[in-house]
Amino acid sequence: MDTALFSPSSLFGDNSSDEESNTHDNFVERTHQFPGMELVIREFSFHQLNANLLWPGAFAFAEWMVQHRSWIEGRHIVELGSGTGALAIFLKKLWQIDITTSDYDDQEIEDNIAYNCKINGVTPALPHMKHTWGDAFSSVNPKWDLIIASDILLYVKQYQNLIKTLSFLLKANQPNRTMKMSSLNEQDDGLPCPAFLMSWARRIGKDDEALFFGGCKDAGLEVQHLGSRIYCIFFRE
Repeated sequence: MDTALFSPSSLFGDNSSDEESNTHDNFVERTHQFPGMELVIREFSFHQLNANLLWPGAFAFAEWMVQHRSWIEGRHIVELGSGTGALAIFLKKLWQIDITTSDYDDQEIEDNIAYNCKINGVTPALPHMKHTWGDAFSSVNPKWDLIIASDILLYVKQYQNLIKTLSFLLKANQPNRTMKMSSLNEQDDGLPCPAFLMSWARRIGKDDEALFFGGCKDAGLEVQHLGSRIYCIFFRE
């Protein structure tokens, strides 16, 4: 797995309070502002897979989902690239939503998400799935009808593996599809089922971005921009 190094202090802006942060050996705890609540999130001081960072797309995504509550509630959700678990914890606390976290097969990541669940009052901890993009799933019939992720397009070499994972999850739920939609806009009543919702707040080169979205289309997936750098990806009719 490639690594990409960034400075956490450059990412948070008004969403975190450095005055309320605490450093303990290999971890930093920060208080982050999400819509309607504060979360205390423990982050790795360093992690080779960047699971230490709470990316800006998570905050933008949280605000968007609050505005589109009816599109999210009642869905069975898995989050890819959960990192600290902050976004999933927010959704669980806000709506008691059925959500599973997922990230690279790394015990430290899983343990840290469980810790963040505990200190934010989410007990028992959210179910977690260790999964490396592109690998086979332990379950051939996963239950999730909505996949979410924020700021996960850092590793260009992993795009095809990510698309393979998305294709499997979307195909696995095709028999349960309840809503057939050829386009989405602010007046629509919901999202396709199943669907992948992605927030992408960080900027990458246009060629790299096109590589991912082009790869999705080559795999038979429809890509639609819903505004605010939120994308919905689903199988074409």
